Amino acid sequence: MSFAKLEDAITVPLFPLRIVLFPAGRHDLQIFERRYIDMVTDCLKSGTPFGICSIEAGTEARTADSSQSVSRIGTLARIIDWNQLDNGLLGITIEGTTKFRVEDCWESDTDLLMGEVVLSEGDTIDGEPVAYSDEFDELVEVLKGLEEHPLVAEKNLDIEYENLWQLGWHLSGLIPMGENIRQALLELDDPRARAESLMQLLKELAGED
Repeated sequence: MSFAKLEDAITVPLFPLRIVLFPAGRHDLQIFERRYIDMVTDCLKSGTPFGICSIEAGTEARTADSSQSVSRIGTLARIIDWNQLDNGLLGITIEGTTKFRVEDCWESDTDLLMGEVVLSEGDTIDGEPVAYSDEFDELVEVLKGLEEHPLVAEKNLDIEYENLWQLGWHLSGLIPMGENIRQALLELDDPRARAESLMQLLKELAGED
């Protein structure tokens, strides 16, 4: 699997966070910085996505004298729900759609990090499904077990268990692991390689290897 050509790059606002978002995965976010409130408002009005990039170094809240390093591989996010939280902050639920690679980035006049990104042709909810084989039955059972957990059930995920892409995305986002491992799984371009890595990870978590 590969990315689109550079001439097909799109420009999106980037939201650096200490999470790794996968296509079809969902996260709840609290928005409190003015620049991101404005970004979310614009995205809601226009129906356009923004990009989630994992922070490699630095803090989520950037200041004039702080630095921040983000991953070049991230995921487009669309807002599927929003509300005002009890603490007065804006709450949104996002869903990943397509993996991307950042080709260039800069700060806008409103202090938003903007990125010129190329989209993955495989790691996308609009892509062709890849059928899973019996050797990954264990992954299906693990994901079904995770889906029954109350914190996962409330995400209302629509999981295509027969699609190896979806199997890898959801397990990579839900299994407890370090964010550096999660990022490495996102950066894999082959759904089979991701599934094999998850099988190995499950063995390690079970103390079998």
